[in-house]
Amino acid sequence: AVASAMADACARLIAKRQPTASDLRLVLGISEIVTDLERAGDEAKKIAKGVRRIYENGHFPVQYGIGIRHIAEAALVMVRQALDAFARLDSDQANAVIRADIDVDVEFKSIIRQLITHMMEDPRTITTSIDIITIARAIERIGDHAKNVSEQVIYVVEGRDVRHTGKASAK
Repeated sequence: AVASAMADACARLIAKRQPTASDLRLVLGISEIVTDLERAGDEAKKIAKGVRRIYENGHFPVQYGIGIRHIAEAALVMVRQALDAFARLDSDQANAVIRADIDVDVEFKSIIRQLITHMMEDPRTITTSIDIITIARAIERIGDHAKNVSEQVIYVVEGRDVRHTGKASAK
């Protein structure tokens, strides 16, 4: 809803003001950033629902709390840094966020491997483990959205589209 309203506002701005070069990149970048922030909010809602289900069932395996907390803190730092990079139009900081996404992805895969092993050892934990996987995936997606915001910052500042070019393209 918010992204749709923002897209309409951007379209009106483009039609009425006819921005060029860096101004046009800024308008288009903002439009993309708003969409990613809205999607990150949707992921946060998934996290809240998963946490509530686990809490209601009362079966949270404590050993996974540390991994979830670590990936959540890393994703939150990425979001903060991506927004700061946008506010300052700092492409170097945006590149740092893109590189940080690799660590979040590795941590996510590690949590998944641990949970699969845990489910195989004790099938009674499958329901809770699936909820934890859903939460970890949502956190990982928030990191991806922070990376997307950073890619837009680079586009706005430098005019380079670094999406779909692989992680190695980040400075």
